[in-house]
Amino acid sequence: MNLARFTPVRFAHLPTPLEPMIRLTEALSNGLGGGPELWVKRDDCTGLAGGGNKTRKLEYLLGDALANDADTLVTQGAVQSNHVRQTAAAAARFGLACEIILEHRTGSQAIDYNRSGNVLLDELLGAKLRVVPAGTDMNQALAEVAAEVAERGGRPYVIPGGGSNIIGALGYVECAFELVAQANEAGLEIDRIVTATGSAGTHAGLVAGLAVMGADIPVLGIGVRAPKDVQEANVFKLAQDTAELLGHRDRVSREMVVADCDFVGAGYGLIDDSVVDALKLAARTEGLLFDPVYTGKALKGLIALAQIGRFDGETVVFLHTGGAQGLSGYQSEMEGKLA
Repeated sequence: MNLARFTPVRFAHLPTPLEPMIRLTEALSNGLGGGPELWVKRDDCTGLAGGGNKTRKLEYLLGDALANDADTLVTQGAVQSNHVRQTAAAAARFGLACEIILEHRTGSQAIDYNRSGNVLLDELLGAKLRVVPAGTDMNQALAEVAAEVAERGGRPYVIPGGGSNIIGALGYVECAFELVAQANEAGLEIDRIVTATGSAGTHAGLVAGLAVMGADIPVLGIGVRAPKDVQEANVFKLAQDTAELLGHRDRVSREMVVADCDFVGAGYGLIDDSVVDALKLAARTEGLLFDPVYTGKALKGLIALAQIGRFDGETVVFLHTGGAQGLSGYQSEMEGKLA
């Protein structure tokens, strides 16, 4: 599959490592030898302003933006958006302006949440930020900001939240190819891939990539926001549309898209004790840093499902989509819970 025809620009640190999580595997075996054998695909190591999964998507999105002679990237996300941080970094790297719309999605008034973490990095990277209330029509807001840019003579390129459209999803088609190649080289037979699923692009790209290459590896998305039926519908549509771009829409079936949305907790970006416990367990067994919004909730789900025997005897790869740069934005919420 020749993805070069989509003219990505290259700045990610690839391939990202595929590593065993030996001590976390032991921690979830309960000393009885059961449970899964856990590996981690380190997409927190993609290199752009601290890395994360959006970097792969941005290689394709920036390629398209530059091909269309854009001079301004326009995108949106929640206040502590990892996608926004990486988009701001990509804009800086290529000498583009960057207009950001941050949705006050959680309602938190904490100073660290609203000023530290990814927000601090967005400003350091030179992005122009504006904050809108929760529930704002973000597609309309993007259109309005793009129109403002055009009115003052700029050439805007709109990137949806999470970079999750068919162009961005190509980054995770490529990741699927990369992961299978690494597993083959290591003699590793993967039974399942587990990852966070939110704006759908990562999940959909993986499903499309695996389907197009004929790799029979199921992907389980652990939901971070939407209900199961909504999340699966979003991922399925994007996976089919991405596969169609590659000439193989028919290879993506509805059965390939599975999301477990039972671990969202009180809502998007809201932390509970189980998320903090998952962050602590990953940090103290593997030295890995996860974020409380995406990877932390996905890890929370992985741990809970492993503990009830869902993955017994399986080799499971957890796709680490990054996000540790936002941890300081949750300091006040996490204080007293890390002992």
